[in-house]
Amino acid sequence: METARGLRKTLHERGMRMTPQRQLVLDAVRELAHATPEQICQRVQDTAPTVNITTIYRTLDLLDRLGLVRHTHLGHGAPSYSVDEHQHVHLVCHVCGRIDEIPRELLDGLVGTLRDRDGFELDASHLALSGTCRDCLNQETE
Repeated sequence: METARGLRKTLHERGMRMTPQRQLVLDAVRELAHATPEQICQRVQDTAPTVNITTIYRTLDLLDRLGLVRHTHLGHGAPSYSVDEHQHVHLVCHVCGRIDEIPRELLDGLVGTLRDRDGFELDASHLALSGTCRDCLNQETE
């Protein structure tokens, strides 16, 4: 987990300075676990009402490029951000919007096949699979 000192050091090493907004955004991402920029903005504005969504997007982009946060596209909307390395794949129900997580290891066979057959290295840390969850499938058959 990135601390204020760690963030300051990372920014300083890259010739940038620590700002209160950067720390607030990182804190919000950490607290919310998986959150969209809009959710992060709401959390930041609880403390700093003058911070706008443009600042949030710019800060998230910077933190992502620095490797301090990660993003995942969970559907057609905005990406979801987190501070932790993803050790799972997201399953997104396109009917109800439910998001479940499965271990990345379940895709090891596909990862190997893509590498061997196509010379393609799959990054499953940014992966979301879209489909229909068990509950929605059960409702369809009732």
